[in-house]
Amino acid sequence: MGMTYDELSIYGVLRKQKGCGPFSMFCKLLASWRDQLSPREIAEKTKHFFRSYSINRHKMTVLTPAFHAENYSPDDHRFDHRPFLYNVRWPWQFACIDDTVKRLEEGSPSSEVE
Repeated sequence: MGMTYDELSIYGVLRKQKGCGPFSMFCKLLASWRDQLSPREIAEKTKHFFRSYSINRHKMTVLTPAFHAENYSPDDHRFDHRPFLYNVRWPWQFACIDDTVKRLEEGSPSSEVE
């Protein structure tokens, strides 16, 4: 999939436990990965994760209950009220990410992301 297990674990925690969408996940990853990766690389990784997530999310609705070692893992889905069909392009969210990356690369004074 093009992601390490450590990255997938971070994405999973941010998505399921923290309830992050594409833009909020990008902002959180930007704060924690800024020393290792450029904003553009973080944006590409975030967008790749959400494309893959939206393509495969519907499969989670048919998994049987099983033991998993992470808190965000699928159990019996009784309390999972997230949608399972997503627009894989995420047009509004990805445009916000791209605008933020552009502002960060230009170095505009209001470009800091919280």
